[in-house]
Amino acid sequence: MTYPLLNRLRVVESSAFIAAPLAGLTLAQFGADVIRVDMIGGGIDYMRMPRMPQAGGKGRSLYWTALNKGKRSIAVDLRKPEGRELVQALATAPGPDAGVLLTNIGTPWLAHEALAARRADMISCTIQGNGDGSTAVDYTVNCATGYPAVTGGGSRERPVNHVLPAWDIACAYQAAFAVVAAVEQRRRTGAGAELKLALSDMAFTMLSHLGLLAEAELLQQERASIGNHLYGAFGRDFGTLDGGRLMVAAISAGQWKALVEACGIAGQVAALEQRTGLNLGDEADRFACREAIAELVAPWFATRTQAEAEGLLEARKVCWGRYSTVGELLAGDPRVSLANPVFERVATPGIGEHLAAGAAVRVASMEREATLPAALLGTHTDQVLHEVLGLDGAAVGWLHDAGVVAGPERDPTAGAGSGAGACARA
Repeated sequence: MTYPLLNRLRVVESSAFIAAPLAGLTLAQFGADVIRVDMIGGGIDYMRMPRMPQAGGKGRSLYWTALNKGKRSIAVDLRKPEGRELVQALATAPGPDAGVLLTNIGTPWLAHEALAARRADMISCTIQGNGDGSTAVDYTVNCATGYPAVTGGGSRERPVNHVLPAWDIACAYQAAFAVVAAVEQRRRTGAGAELKLALSDMAFTMLSHLGLLAEAELLQQERASIGNHLYGAFGRDFGTLDGGRLMVAAISAGQWKALVEACGIAGQVAALEQRTGLNLGDEADRFACREAIAELVAPWFATRTQAEAEGLLEARKVCWGRYSTVGELLAGDPRVSLANPVFERVATPGIGEHLAAGAAVRVASMEREATLPAALLGTHTDQVLHEVLGLDGAAVGWLHDAGVVAGPERDPTAGAGSGAGACARA
């Protein structure tokens, strides 16, 4: 589902992988008209796994289509000067809500100065690997943050990489926010903006925001690997009688009291406090005593089924969560279903009908609009060239004949001659 909050803003996106496409998706989910520019036949991430099975070839990428919902698609041969000229013209087209580029493709012809020469109030947002322009991806940045040494029993000698591209995700939302801020500034002052956001800067500034840099500098200490224990308070996973696994967190005083009451260990906790001299009402003392607390809690879980434990935890308002696979989450958690208004069902060409997420923010008193699925490449080529650049049928036809543009791509699951008109914006 999308919101019409940015419904006059037009953003041209030329991007690949996660951070920039997710930033574009975020803007689209709040109503921006995001025009995604791709090479004819798709860019470097167009067929990235996982893919739908396809007889006689490769099916569409679930990864790519998930990140490019709600965007218009034009297919251009970016190797041709005429193709590059078209993209520059689209990015710098006139209008108070146009003139915005989002990219992580570091090419001179998309550089801010080249576009600002055509439109003085141009806003460009370029996502980079490192601030000096050198290459980096989430995984090569994350290894420098220190987290792999403390994740899941990791160490400096045997680091454990987490699989969530956290820095890509944080970078995407920061980029989307920066674009909206720059558009607001332009509305007030008339000035454009050149925005650059490095993936490594996103990661390292987050270390600062979370206190890890100051911890290393001022306290001269490094975090130890503590497995699944929660740092700085009490929290850990526990197994149930029937093989289930639940995570509990007791960060606040209320959460700690609820856990103690649910497990019926108040007397044992008092004895532990007396023996250690610690005040387990304090989160730092709970962290120091985490192993001993876990020994008190573990038997309670081990003698109950997962369903029994969940019911008792919920009744006492304990902060808890269930370990699930993605398939189990999809099959049994109402938070990932149509019962949750942030989800809907969409029919993606080449994929089929499936559950998909819209904007996670819930806006009171505002009706949400249905999400458009990721279009087949070039679905909107002619429409965009006509609407934005004012090209007539003959000019657009010449561009097709010259191989400068293409579209719409054929739906691999449809019969011959099937187009993708259902994806087009009204």
